[in-house]
Amino acid sequence: MARSVMEVPFLGTQRTPVEGKTYYKLFYGDEPDGITDNGLSIISMAIDDVVGDEVFAAGANFEPMEMVRITFEIERGGQNKGKNVALHIEAVEKPASRPTASPTPAAQPQKPEPTKAQ
Repeated sequence: MARSVMEVPFLGTQRTPVEGKTYYKLFYGDEPDGITDNGLSIISMAIDDVVGDEVFAAGANFEPMEMVRITFEIERGGQNKGKNVALHIEAVEKPASRPTASPTPAAQPQKPEPTKAQ
């Protein structure tokens, strides 16, 4: 299996218990194709059962549309297609803003005081 990482806008995590089994999903946004979707394409990805509770709980820490980094494995699916399975999710670090130095006025030469004639 191959492992990969992507950075995408976060939409949500989901936990669905069905007949004694729990299924986990992660939802993220992608650029719309302009044909079948506009605005934002909503993509779902299965979450590995081993880390399901962890990734599901991590989803509570992100705002909708916050950029996140998803680590996932590409498992072999049917018809030789890959199936992405999420392993971890974390916030994308925002670039540190550079402190802006306040411009200091240039030192102006002092003019000598005029002397009074006596």
